[in-house]
Amino acid sequence: MYAKYKDFVDKHIDMTLEEWEHYKTKMSVVHYKKGQTIHHAGNVCNKISFINAGLVRTYILGEDGKDHTWNIMFNDENSEVNNLFVVDYYSFVTQKKSMVNIEVIEECELLVLEYDDVQSLHKSLQKEERLSRLITEIAYATLYEKMIDRQMKTSQERFDEFMKTTPYLLDKVPQYHIATYLGMTPQYLSQLKKEYKY
Repeated sequence: MYAKYKDFVDKHIDMTLEEWEHYKTKMSVVHYKKGQTIHHAGNVCNKISFINAGLVRTYILGEDGKDHTWNIMFNDENSEVNNLFVVDYYSFVTQKKSMVNIEVIEECELLVLEYDDVQSLHKSLQKEERLSRLITEIAYATLYEKMIDRQMKTSQERFDEFMKTTPYLLDKVPQYHIATYLGMTPQYLSQLKKEYKY
């Protein structure tokens, strides 16, 4: 149950067995079904959750009432920090109201830490504070790259990168969500899929 998260932690910091056991006491395991909403925009994001299994997305509602996928979270060898954690980092760090909604795409198992418990761990485990800082820094860098890519790369280039790293998501995530995530229309995504050489 905790093996994947322990592997992630071990890549970034060294925790003693005693420290890890203390850390684990703050986490809870939560299961969500497909279609469930984990978090609603307008609320403060008080939880950060590590994905053990499943698929989750964050999305923003536009003025037209349509939703636009901001991120897709999953846990496999192609995941980066911002894919592994279900959280609105801005809301979680600042404790201000969130702008995004978080929805389950595929039944998932999450390891959940409450905001107050994270703060408590910061005080009791210096290593955990360093881990949190690293996660935030990596997530920010990844977000920065994503925003630059959105401005500098063509739709074709973004699609090609997506197909290089996570082609299997095409079978798991509705096409509309992938299209808005990549910054294109569903029609154009459909065209690119037909032309793509597998």
